[in-house]
Amino acid sequence: MSSKAKRVLPTRPEPPSLEQILADVRGTHPADPVFLLPAEPPRDHGPSPGPAAEERERLYGQSRSYVEMNQRLQESRERLRERREELRRAGAALERGIADMRQKAC
Repeated sequence: MSSKAKRVLPTRPEPPSLEQILADVRGTHPADPVFLLPAEPPRDHGPSPGPAAEERERLYGQSRSYVEMNQRLQESRERLRERREELRRAGAALERGIADMRQKAC
């Protein structure tokens, strides 16, 4: 077996102070890409031609479909919960009826 020498890592430097951060920000050029906002596409409310608009409409349709399906599933789940409770009550009533009939038969 060979032993490996343990590597000693240098200590982590201290984070910059607030003054150092502010000095860096103040010293940047106004056209620095980090501080420029990307240009937003024009927003018109009319139909937008082109593949990007079609993709947007397709995704919007999918999203609406998903929301509607989710609402229908929640409503169905509630109806099933109510029906399950009705069946549970009917089963309990049936069990009591069977027990009464057995008691009368004896």
